[in-house]
Amino acid sequence: FSYDRRLAQAEIRGSRAYAAALGRAGVLAAAEVAALVAALDGLEQELGGAPPAANPALEDVHTYVTQELERRAGPAARKLQTGRSRNEQVALDLRLYLLDVEPALLAGLRDLIAALAAFAAQHAEVLIPGYTHLQRAQPISLGHHALAYAEMLLRDAARVQDACRRMAVLPLGSGALAGTRLALDREALARELGFAALSQNSLDAVSDRDFAVELVFALALLGTHLSRWAEDWILYSSSEFGWLVMGDEYASGSSLMPQKKNPDALELLRGKSARQIGTLNQLLVLLKGLPLAYNRDLQEDKEAVFDAVDTALGSLAVAVGVVTTTRVDAERAAALVADPNLLATDLADLLVAAGVAFRDAHEIVGRIVSAALAAKRDFRTFSAAELAAFAPQLDPATVGGLTAAASVACRNQLGGTAVAQVRAQAQGMAGRLAAWPQR
Repeated sequence: FSYDRRLAQAEIRGSRAYAAALGRAGVLAAAEVAALVAALDGLEQELGGAPPAANPALEDVHTYVTQELERRAGPAARKLQTGRSRNEQVALDLRLYLLDVEPALLAGLRDLIAALAAFAAQHAEVLIPGYTHLQRAQPISLGHHALAYAEMLLRDAARVQDACRRMAVLPLGSGALAGTRLALDREALARELGFAALSQNSLDAVSDRDFAVELVFALALLGTHLSRWAEDWILYSSSEFGWLVMGDEYASGSSLMPQKKNPDALELLRGKSARQIGTLNQLLVLLKGLPLAYNRDLQEDKEAVFDAVDTALGSLAVAVGVVTTTRVDAERAAALVADPNLLATDLADLLVAAGVAFRDAHEIVGRIVSAALAAKRDFRTFSAAELAAFAPQLDPATVGGLTAAASVACRNQLGGTAVAQVRAQAQGMAGRLAAWPQR
């Protein structure tokens, strides 16, 4: 009960629908159905959406609701379990609970995507070095970088929605494992509880936790994405990079070194991903050796599922706070993106435009960059004679005119880092969010 008491609202909803179904099946008289529904309504209102208080004397949430019904509705409460097993009850309750959590998860994702899109639009013109292998590669827009994570989060949202779509299958009416002999109108039960389909096999229905694994996987991957983002922003707020300045609300000082500003919130987000991956592994290991049908081992699914949901909701809220309070040091970014070696690919493109095969151009530019590094010079200052020694096609005026801004601007295809593309993509995020399918 200390864990599954948060399923109380779902247990009440399922019991209310089942009482009505028993009435339609002729098991309960109309007065008994009315008494049970009134008692369940009263308990629901009394709880007000919160879980009941912990009580070590209670076995589980089913015991809690049963005792409350006996106290409030009298003898009719003892008939409610007719044809119904806890095996199907808990499968129903967990599905209902997670379907109810879906809007909060999507709202958290929506808020973070919107925050990243706003950050991208605001800083579209700030250019930073882009990296592969954590080595400087080409100049990109800081906004483009932020939108890369927004794309990951959009996929996370789609996975949550997809998992919940498959989750919306009614197991009630499966009994303990073999189905029920009662003439239950399962279609009516599904409509009343908001399910899109009925389970097709009672053995599977009471033992299935695929829906929980799928959602926890989606949240573990969300945590992984947040961890990658946190790692980038931890690096970019360090002295070695320095173009991000975290808000004081999400950082802390050192216990010894007074100059330090530690990115605590980002480090915790990075750490939480390990916890989410752990809950996914816990569920998979829990299920891997279970014979059909229900086994008490499945009681262990609740801690993992609830923790995955709580961690995801908390992480999303913190991430929104980090994004909205982080400042950008555009001067620091400009100093780092001025590295001429970031323009080596653009230099190769000049050779390609002059008719040189790209592999040859790649080798020529490699030699130019090596010579510039050895001489501690900017290759854009090379004279016509110096350039001609590598490639006569190179014009010193054109080479000297290479800039990070020009490099970014010419990548103006859909998906590119051009400022115009970044702004369009940031603005388009609102439309993409509005187009999310609703359950």
